[in-house]
Amino acid sequence: MTSNNLSTTVLRTVFAIVFFVTGFLLGREVYINVLSLHFASEALQWTLLILSPVVGAVVGVLLAPLAQSFFESELNLVERAIERLAPAELAGGAVGLLIGLGAALLLKSILFEFISVTGRAGSYIAIVLYLIVTIFFAYLGARVGAKTHLVPVPKGLGLRGVSAKIIDTSVIVDGRIVEIVQSGFLEGTLIVPRFVLRELHAIADSEDPQRRTRGRRGLEALARLQELRAIEINEREYDDLPMGNVDAKLVRLAQELQGRLLTNDYNLNRVAQVEGVEVLNINELANAVKPVVLPGEELHVHVIREGKEAQQGVAYLDDGTMIVIENGRRLIGSSADVIVTSVLQTVAGRMIFARPKTVSTVTR
Repeated sequence: MTSNNLSTTVLRTVFAIVFFVTGFLLGREVYINVLSLHFASEALQWTLLILSPVVGAVVGVLLAPLAQSFFESELNLVERAIERLAPAELAGGAVGLLIGLGAALLLKSILFEFISVTGRAGSYIAIVLYLIVTIFFAYLGARVGAKTHLVPVPKGLGLRGVSAKIIDTSVIVDGRIVEIVQSGFLEGTLIVPRFVLRELHAIADSEDPQRRTRGRRGLEALARLQELRAIEINEREYDDLPMGNVDAKLVRLAQELQGRLLTNDYNLNRVAQVEGVEVLNINELANAVKPVVLPGEELHVHVIREGKEAQQGVAYLDDGTMIVIENGRRLIGSSADVIVTSVLQTVAGRMIFARPKTVSTVTR
């Protein structure tokens, strides 16, 4: 028997016992306070004395499965709601719950002292009022605590005491994140939100062949990250935000976890910075580790195609940096020595401008 089946059996047994005892006691109370006062026959009273508790117990046992089903459904809803909470919200809600229960406990003695003078009925009323007040203060404390983060997560720390890094779809599709993780330059677990996974699956199922290829490449990268045990799926959802607004959800999640957002998306990068979220951009990392090329430096390149402007030729370094060669069209298909004239850093990357050496060696 699995642990899940065992827990279900134990829960069913507990509910059956509780409802059996409750039904038995209520049946007896009905006899004592109602039936015994309306029937004078001694034989009938003995019959009712036996039947009332038994009927109450049977009704209780029959109602137990319904109560158990309702209890389990509500428990599942609460469990899913807790899974969507950020650590700071969960901790704050727990503290708020305790504060609310403490406030209700302080009111208990006052409430009973004020109402108990009315006798046994007043005591029942006091108990009901106390339960209502307790539920109210517990619920209020949990809600306020979750919103105010009474126990905040230290800035920049995620679920396991290291910097939380939330990755978006563009990073997964890009694929370079796998090599970066393998190199050890990213510390800690990467957090992949469930809504990012849905977006990735939508891309992989796209009717556009190019988009579908990118999505499937992203799924392969995700599988490799799972093999490295480098990712953690976050179930947090934001029903107050539009379903397709993944960028806003990513920014909100990064704010709640007080972590960093890992992305290649320029627009998301800008929005996150405006919202005060730290961003790690893989394109910026790639540009930072490229070899430094200075004006006047000599390079040996292979010219592969013509440029946008007249007589320009285009070559590439091993790291993919584009080199635009003035008067280099005649060198297409050849290897040549060129001299760097300027370097332009753009959002898309680095671009190098050069000209052929006055005395150059050209090989076919």
